[in-house]
Amino acid sequence: MSVILVDIREDRAKVARVVAERSYVAPVVLDRNGDVTDSYGVTATPTTFLIARDGTVVGRAIGPRPWTGPHGSALFDALLAMPAR
Repeated sequence: MSVILVDIREDRAKVARVVAERSYVAPVVLDRNGDVTDSYGVTATPTTFLIARDGTVVGRAIGPRPWTGPHGSALFDALLAMPAR
């Protein structure tokens, strides 16, 4: 499983500062022009996409979620147990 963070239309210095302050360990991609945001129809942040191994979007959550809690862990375990398509 991989986690990639996408930042929307902010400059590199600001993003680097926030990443350091929040101790993010996942890679952060800068979407400077909003192309990725537009492609996925993101209308609010944070928006989380769950993408299957074959690249299919299998879920989307708008707004913050407790991904590290028991419900988030159970969801990820279930997704990882799904057979590849």
